[in-house]
Amino acid sequence: MLEHVSWVQARQLFHSSTVALVPVGSTEQHGPHLPLGTDFLTAQALALAVARELKILCTPVIPVGVSEHHRQFWGTLWVSPETFRRFMREIAESVASHGVRRIVFVNGHGGNNAALQEICRELRAKEIFAVVWAWWLDPEVQKLTNELFRSRGTHAGAIETSLVLAIDPNLVDRGQLEAAARGASEIYATSRDGAQLPLDTIDFSQSGATLDPREASQEAGQKIFQRAKERLSALVRWLEQVSEEELKAKPHLP
Repeated sequence: MLEHVSWVQARQLFHSSTVALVPVGSTEQHGPHLPLGTDFLTAQALALAVARELKILCTPVIPVGVSEHHRQFWGTLWVSPETFRRFMREIAESVASHGVRRIVFVNGHGGNNAALQEICRELRAKEIFAVVWAWWLDPEVQKLTNELFRSRGTHAGAIETSLVLAIDPNLVDRGQLEAAARGASEIYATSRDGAQLPLDTIDFSQSGATLDPREASQEAGQKIFQRAKERLSALVRWLEQVSEEELKAKPHLP
């Protein structure tokens, strides 16, 4: 949205917005059936839908994130966590410089979560209240996907494939669904004896997908999109109404 207006129009948008949405994702493999831009396309679609409905500010999408664990698959791009943290923190600070100090990072990629959470704490110390929202982690969205699917893999599985079908069915290569399912893994990450192993996606998924994307449908994706949109809207409305005192970092105990 912001990229389509002039600075004069942006001034009005900043004056009328209490909350800014910053969509962020990745450019990384999503199996043979989904586009490399899946994560930023879904984040952008949700952020724009809410921004238009609530008439608030939405920045341009950030299309590259922390994705080195997909590097063996062609076309994947990534930056280091350090670079990503600094870049996203400075984007938030630039938004705040125009007067909007409540920010939602609408995140479409799980690999970005840790870095974004870290900078949210740093930003709060500067009286910028930022939060990370990821559609697949929302409890109400999870409840819905549990009802819709037997196969619940998020990364390039039935859930994410359905969401992409809802956004633009032309982005899904249906002829590759069989290949995606054949090489998919039963889980996204690998752990052993309580430890998270530093593995790349190719270590446990030959197609880059998880579980069975063949269960995906546009109808299911539309339901997921609507539920996610409602949940993001609810978060924004809370941020619009909550007091500044409640958002500020508390002082040191006496």
